[in-house]
Amino acid sequence: MNFYNADFLTHHSQSIVNFYTDRCVDNDLGGYYQNYLDDGSLFKAGFRQLVSSTRMVINFCRAAKHFKNNEYLTLAKHGLDYIEAHHWIAKTKQYAWTLDDNQPQDMTQQAYGYAFVLLCYAHCYKAGVISSDRKIDETFELLESRFWQANEGIYADTIYANGELCEYRGQNANMHICEALISAYSATNERRYLKRAQHLAERFCFELSEQSLGLVYEHFTPALLPDFDYNKDDAKNLYRPWGFQPGHQTEWAKLLLQINFFEAKPKFVEKAQHLFDVAFANAWDNTHGGLVYGFDTHYITCDSDKYFWVQAESFAAAALLFDATQNNAYLTHYNALWQYCWQYFVDHDHGAWYRVLKENNQKYSAKKSEAGAKCDYHTLGACFDVLEYTTNPFPTN
Repeated sequence: MNFYNADFLTHHSQSIVNFYTDRCVDNDLGGYYQNYLDDGSLFKAGFRQLVSSTRMVINFCRAAKHFKNNEYLTLAKHGLDYIEAHHWIAKTKQYAWTLDDNQPQDMTQQAYGYAFVLLCYAHCYKAGVISSDRKIDETFELLESRFWQANEGIYADTIYANGELCEYRGQNANMHICEALISAYSATNERRYLKRAQHLAERFCFELSEQSLGLVYEHFTPALLPDFDYNKDDAKNLYRPWGFQPGHQTEWAKLLLQINFFEAKPKFVEKAQHLFDVAFANAWDNTHGGLVYGFDTHYITCDSDKYFWVQAESFAAAALLFDATQNNAYLTHYNALWQYCWQYFVDHDHGAWYRVLKENNQKYSAKKSEAGAKCDYHTLGACFDVLEYTTNPFPTN
């Protein structure tokens, strides 16, 4: 199988989209179903989470643009209408983090969620689902007024339902805001978005990483020191796991290279190499294949599970690194990741990818996609990122 190939990535992307296209629309409640078993059957049909609601819109926007298929624009508009009608609470100008049968369940305001709202509007504008960049600007300003901490140079994470700002600081929301800002710049050509994305990359990948082995750590104290005690007993936490996340090192590597794509920054390429190299060297499972979920400050594995998004973001980073450096080691890593994923993660019977596997690559359950945890945004996005951000001629069949 030739994985470093535009035709392969295009065909595989189409197969992922196909899993959702004919079964995702909820014509009763609106929006998309977000919880699927491996065969596509539903569970918790009325439950919605903001991250999945926005990510599924993004998936259809990118599919519409890549495949030039207006059916996907219609699906994207359907999802955006739901976000604006139900997640968005106009009276308070807030987003419902979760909904059950369209009733808000959790009104905690999460910067992580706002990041994907911003990314959603950027892709809607690029794809032509919306005709104005006004909502991009409005969402950026909401992030600015609610979460931006000018004295810290980062975004805060959480505002409780009572309006109190949580003192927790972390890299994950900031990383996805950086991702959204890159797309906002790509959509609008407004330099303030690229400038802020560059700032976040500098802050986390260079300045704050000096305190944590040159890697990006997940959690920080209010003084922005690495908090190695936060969630120490919860290495499997969905959004705030303990330890170093190899997948976040490679995801930052990808973002550094995307920034470099728009404005050449050699030191960003060098840092991307460092983050990827250290992550791959310490997280690749030489026995069972694949990248593990986490390692500790001594590079010892603290969570040996294999997550779909870690593999996907890593093959995208490997491809962009190969493109930027022409170092064949990255092409070797790209192919190794794809060979592993093709064997264990891709569901060749029903389509799309499995979410999480044990160390020995056995499934935990038949739950393929789950609200807030997976909608194949990472797998589909990784394929599109490789196709969109490589600058050298890309092989086809």
